[in-house]
Amino acid sequence: MPERLIDAATRLFAEKGYERVAVQEVVESAGVTKGAMYHYFGSKDDLLHEIYGRLLRLQTEHLEKIAAADGPVTKRLREAAVDVIVTSIEDFDAAKVFFRSMNHLSEEKQREVRAERRRFHEKFRGLIEEGQRDGTFRSDVPADVATYYFFGSLHQLGTWYRPDGDIPAGRLAEYYADLLIHSLTAR
Repeated sequence: MPERLIDAATRLFAEKGYERVAVQEVVESAGVTKGAMYHYFGSKDDLLHEIYGRLLRLQTEHLEKIAAADGPVTKRLREAAVDVIVTSIEDFDAAKVFFRSMNHLSEEKQREVRAERRRFHEKFRGLIEEGQRDGTFRSDVPADVATYYFFGSLHQLGTWYRPDGDIPAGRLAEYYADLLIHSLTAR
């Protein structure tokens, strides 16, 4: 039942915007009662927080495995970049909600999400720094700038990308990863 609620809320928040969706609409779409919803989630804010958490936990789990693997840093950074794009598109409604609605969370939950996202970005940035230390990547571009540039462009996907359009998710991910790697290796 919690998954049905999360799925319904994700779809509705992505389609209409968090602020335009009432709890009643979520429970009707999920086919449950308000009582059932409040059994699992204390508020609409809790649902939004879980949408963030679910996507970020998946991406963090993948990134940790990729970063800890053996192999050249270029390959691992490329794989991490591809993964974050593909997982965002695979759950595109959740990604759109993630990109658009954080300001609707309570202050406490916003702090939690920022901390989780910061840890994710630090792990990603760590791959760039590793490549800079070993001479694989140029060191004249701060790792923070490269990280924020990459994720800033990722966060814009919800404004223009269409999963049913001309560019499949995997191909788009390859483009983004290539742009990141080439920007770090071009001299």
